[in-house]
Amino acid sequence: MRRRTLMKFAATGGLLQVGSQAQSLKKSDLPPLRIGLTAVILVDQAAFLTRWADYLGARMGVPVVFVARESYQNILDLLFSDQLDAAWICGYPYILHQSKLQLLATPLFNGKPLYQSYLIGHQDRSTELSGWGDLKQKVLAYSDPLSNSGWLVAQAQLRAVGLTARDLRRTFFAHGHRNVAEAVASGLAQAGCIDGYVWDTMQLQKMSAAAQTRVIWRSDWYAFPPIVAKLNDPHAALPVLSVALQNMPADSQGMSLLKALNLTGFAKPDASLFEPIKALAVSVGAVRI
Repeated sequence: MRRRTLMKFAATGGLLQVGSQAQSLKKSDLPPLRIGLTAVILVDQAAFLTRWADYLGARMGVPVVFVARESYQNILDLLFSDQLDAAWICGYPYILHQSKLQLLATPLFNGKPLYQSYLIGHQDRSTELSGWGDLKQKVLAYSDPLSNSGWLVAQAQLRAVGLTARDLRRTFFAHGHRNVAEAVASGLAQAGCIDGYVWDTMQLQKMSAAAQTRVIWRSDWYAFPPIVAKLNDPHAALPVLSVALQNMPADSQGMSLLKALNLTGFAKPDASLFEPIKALAVSVGAVRI
């Protein structure tokens, strides 16, 4: 009965059903819905995730728990070992594991499910850098080996200008987009590959690492990192999570949480949006079709 109630809510997709469904599920014996993600761009990450979990849980009638880990691989390991029910990952690992994953929702940044990759340099010391071709014998910071904007895009661009890793003085993974900005700002790297949404949000929040760096290059637009679950995952609350995320702009608390994330909402996902990332991965030999 509980599962049928949840599925009915997900099918209707109406905000008016949220309150009544949550009330009917307050005594549900469903386990908590565990959502994995890497670092969020907030100073008060723990407090924010508690507020977001409480918000979603109240509207879904099922407890929500956020689980933060350092890397996408850590999150995927937990998801595929059934220690998570859903995860906010990048488009690159999604296309790598597309046959085993279902899309739940895609965030909207400035009203669109799209974002860009940036190449950044130091605000005061990057005048000699105008593009990827200037990175010879420079130190380059990546975000994560499974990041589209923080690694995959860079591989394609380096190839396009005829550079390999051996042409650079050094590369390293900073394990997070915010950490990429910190590395460039501190001088540990002369350039960095970063999620444009993250850098823009850091600028909006007046974080010093963003203020000390500048954008050298912007990529084409790619599908925004999605929220996914394992294909055929039995947790009955997953369809409700998708609807609850899409309904966030419809109430003031949801809008407040979205504003903190610098997002305008969540959209019903479209797998075709991730085809350009798949093509990029194929072009550098990171995936075969």
